[in-house]
Amino acid sequence: MHYGWWILALVLVGAELLAPGYFLVWIGFAAAALGVVTFLIPGISFLAQAVLFAMLALASCFVYWRFVRKVIDERSDQPLLNRRAEQFIGQRYTLDTAIVGGRGKVRIGDSPWLAEGPDLPAGTEVEVVGVNGTTIKVRAV
Repeated sequence: MHYGWWILALVLVGAELLAPGYFLVWIGFAAAALGVVTFLIPGISFLAQAVLFAMLALASCFVYWRFVRKVIDERSDQPLLNRRAEQFIGQRYTLDTAIVGGRGKVRIGDSPWLAEGPDLPAGTEVEVVGVNGTTIKVRAV
């Protein structure tokens, strides 16, 4: 039975190579760990294996999100590489569309970005102070 868990671990790690995102590899580690457990305790029931696999998968994903991801971000020379909107924080731009009712648009490069902030007329220079998804938060300069 332990071979099945090790094969699942290899499949999950292989799938991570096809669709990288640091998620499947952690579930693959849980499957490999369960392969070791079933090797050491061969008579463990399938229900116990399934519950243990779920617990190990959640624990390994938690370890990644809580600890490993921070270390990766700290060691990176470009921690905002895949966080495009966060790269705009502190930059100044001109309002393309007036902010009315708290919403307007800022042109950054060749793309308009939805902006939130105090009501301001078009053409006002603003500074990006935060990000909420794909919406940038601005204030007047």
